[in-house]
Amino acid sequence: MATPIGLTGAATSEAAGGPSYRSALTLLASLFFMWGFITVINNTLLPHLRSVFDLSYTQTTLIESVWFIAYFFASIPSAKLIERIGYQRSMVFGLALMAGGALLMVPAARIPSYGVTLVALFVIASGITLLQVAANPYVAVVGPPETASSRLNLVQAFNSAGATLAPLFGGYLILGRSTSGTAVAGAAALTPAERLADAQSVVLPYLIVAGILVVLAVVIARFPLPAMGAATERAAKAERRGQSLWAHRNLVFGIPAIFIYLIAEIGVANLFINFVSQPQIGNLTHEQASHYLFILWGGMMVGRLLGSYVMRTVPAERVLALASVGACAVMLVASFATGHVAMWALISVGLFHSIMFPTIFTLGIRGLGPLTEEGAGLLIMAIAGGSLVIVQGWLADHYGLQASFLLTAACELYVLFYAVWGAKPTAALPERQI
Repeated sequence: MATPIGLTGAATSEAAGGPSYRSALTLLASLFFMWGFITVINNTLLPHLRSVFDLSYTQTTLIESVWFIAYFFASIPSAKLIERIGYQRSMVFGLALMAGGALLMVPAARIPSYGVTLVALFVIASGITLLQVAANPYVAVVGPPETASSRLNLVQAFNSAGATLAPLFGGYLILGRSTSGTAVAGAAALTPAERLADAQSVVLPYLIVAGILVVLAVVIARFPLPAMGAATERAAKAERRGQSLWAHRNLVFGIPAIFIYLIAEIGVANLFINFVSQPQIGNLTHEQASHYLFILWGGMMVGRLLGSYVMRTVPAERVLALASVGACAVMLVASFATGHVAMWALISVGLFHSIMFPTIFTLGIRGLGPLTEEGAGLLIMAIAGGSLVIVQGWLADHYGLQASFLLTAACELYVLFYAVWGAKPTAALPERQI
């Protein structure tokens, strides 16, 4: 899979006699893979922690809210760190930060402590934020602007590959090794001894993750990563004078588009196992439900690969509009149907969600010219929208888990609005490439 990652960007650089970015993008794909993998481990961790700490849906989704709050607080410091020490050292630092957070999960499990767990996940998410701020703009500007959405969807497919494998990893090493994970819905409450044993089942998975992150940090530290060109360097003050980010409609509406989309994606992923485990839906154990979560994330990987191909010839806005309509339709089915119809409707939303983040991102920075870096930082900060998954947790507690997915359907409507009207650029500036 390494060969096509370079896509038009690598080919363009080579044709111009410049350095080849193929190997650099291949390495970046491994970062996309790892942060996708670690993020989706939460999807198996949340139902596990809900049983261990006897949490409500609101308290359970607060765990994921803390994860995405890190994007809000860490985005600007990440951009400043990149400016100060460079992209390569920042990536190494980000991986080291993630490894430290993973190791912090060990004492959190042994105590066990809900509070320490929140701190550990915040640290991991801060490291991922740093990687996001560095990698997404790099991939977006490394080739021709007209294929930016195609290129970022392709590399994001590796993010989805990590997300696809994570439920199997978490299902086997966390849910499959715990009493709560192998019990059917509605089983008797855990005893104190069972809670302690279940809490400690997360130690091995996070030790493995920490080890892999350390190895990857060493590899990147020693890799001859090409220096970033003018497109990703902060533009000179004179070049940016008189130009405003807020004159660009595609960015102004793109920031809330990513914020709102993340509410939808994270809500589905984190409540999926609890939803399909219900007797009137799938009647599964949490471990069995994690196997179907694998299919949902697999659909996102397939969708991104297909989207990368389709968007070479079909405008990205049109593909985004069709995806948002499809996502809204299947979420309405999941909200009102029962049994396997509702379950497979929820699974299928992964296919429609697949292209949304990378497509919104590239449409959002289109035409920003020397303002691209600042615009990209704001779009990454908007990932903090995932923190509002707690709103869906509150809805689930008060109106029922199934009804709470109507919030997801409403989010898809804003994405449709963005694709149809909000993404149209205004005051477009000349594009700059590496």
